[in-house]
Amino acid sequence: MENTLGKRISDLRHQKGLKQDELAERLNVSPQAVSKWENDQTCPDITLLPELAKILGVSVDELLSGKKEELPAVRMLPESERKDVKDMMVRIVIDSCDGDKVRVNLPVALVQMALDMGMELPQFSRHSILKSIDLNKIMMLINQGVMGNIVEIESADGDTVRVFVE
Repeated sequence: MENTLGKRISDLRHQKGLKQDELAERLNVSPQAVSKWENDQTCPDITLLPELAKILGVSVDELLSGKKEELPAVRMLPESERKDVKDMMVRIVIDSCDGDKVRVNLPVALVQMALDMGMELPQFSRHSILKSIDLNKIMMLINQGVMGNIVEIESADGDTVRVFVE
């Protein structure tokens, strides 16, 4: 069966244990509207997509395309293949069980400079989950040539944290 937007909405709604009328109420639409979406008779209004995606626990991109965010595999690069740190990024992806999504993208050179100066990065000090990430250890891995998805944590509550370097 084709993976249509309606099928994705239906599957994600079932995964969340929501009934059509519960989803409709949370979005301030009729249960018939949700039914029409799921049967591919109509599509949700574009203004509803961010809230719909949040309720269903996915990004708008994933809701529309059906493709999960792909993270690069972990690999150890030999010195001859390593990028200069000024061309690298540390990416942190947090998806909370409440539907909150945090994306932090930092140049590796900025992270190294902040660590060398003993500075705290505000992107990390504002979020409780990010405070537990040891940037010194991440920089140590980067300096050893590690690239890709280097940390992936899923809490018992369903929160996920992923740190990757590219």
